[in-house]
Amino acid sequence: MAESPSGLVDVAETIRRRLCLVLDIDDLVLARRTADELAPWFSTVKIGLELFTAAGPEAVAVFVDRGFDVFCDLKLHDIPHTVGAAARVIGASGARWATVHTSGGSTMLQAAVEGMAEGADRVGAEPPGILGVTVLTSETVAGRHVLEERCALAADSGCEGIVCAAPDLHVTEAWADRLVRVVPGIRMPGGDTHDQARVAAPSAAVKAGADLLVVGRAVTAAPNPPAAAAELTADLAGDFDA
Repeated sequence: MAESPSGLVDVAETIRRRLCLVLDIDDLVLARRTADELAPWFSTVKIGLELFTAAGPEAVAVFVDRGFDVFCDLKLHDIPHTVGAAARVIGASGARWATVHTSGGSTMLQAAVEGMAEGADRVGAEPPGILGVTVLTSETVAGRHVLEERCALAADSGCEGIVCAAPDLHVTEAWADRLVRVVPGIRMPGGDTHDQARVAAPSAAVKAGADLLVVGRAVTAAPNPPAAAAELTADLAGDFDA
């Protein structure tokens, strides 16, 4: 945690703890270089199917060893037995977060929670917090009833948080004291939305209640990623107390 000469927590570090860098890369060496370059702005990295398929659980260990929290975004969705078995592997990897589709139902979500805990216990680690994926940001419509049902499922099944689009945050407010709200689809105003249907600027997402912002191509695909990260951080500066 960065400190000023007076000992106060630096605002930039406060913001950094709320930012997650997406590493949608199938090359572990390149992913590591990208994360190291952008470490001043991001405390968490997200490893999805692309990198996990290429490098396996080692991808998680590499970034844990480098001091990052790791968001393992595999969006598990299968029969409870299979999800529980996969969750044990992730639980032993050192990840801080892992995603499971809430559409799989309570039994599957509970299997994930239990599997993560069992895997972590085997290696003497803290179990990852399960994040229930509600409705993908690539989908153009998210019905209120579906969102409410999936938030309730996540909370009642032992999930630590949910993943939802920024425009859905107002619907999830009733669970704000029980669930960490993780928001992908972050874009700077006027930036390319890529394949995301429901996006938001960083400051708007935080003001709407986001706890962790998941940032990918808005920074990694920019001509100058560090400059893009600095711009994103500046957008958030007024939303946090020093």
